[in-house]
Amino acid sequence: MSALTKAKGFKKSRSGTYLSMAATAFGAVGAAKQIKKARAENDTLRLVDAVVTAAGIVTGLAILYRELKRLGDDDVLLG
Repeated sequence: MSALTKAKGFKKSRSGTYLSMAATAFGAVGAAKQIKKARAENDTLRLVDAVVTAAGIVTGLAILYRELKRLGDDDVLLG
């Protein structure tokens, strides 16, 4: 298997899924800060925006977790 083929399959591998989960979880830190700031300023619109963002992050993590379970032993990079 060529390096290019492996690179293309990285996103569908366990390692790629873990990396995507980490990046998504990192976004949760920003959303939490946004919620905290919106509450401190009593800004309802920003609070709603932050909550919607957080809901998207949770959904994204759930989808990635499902994909991780689905991969099981069929990891592309392990061949």
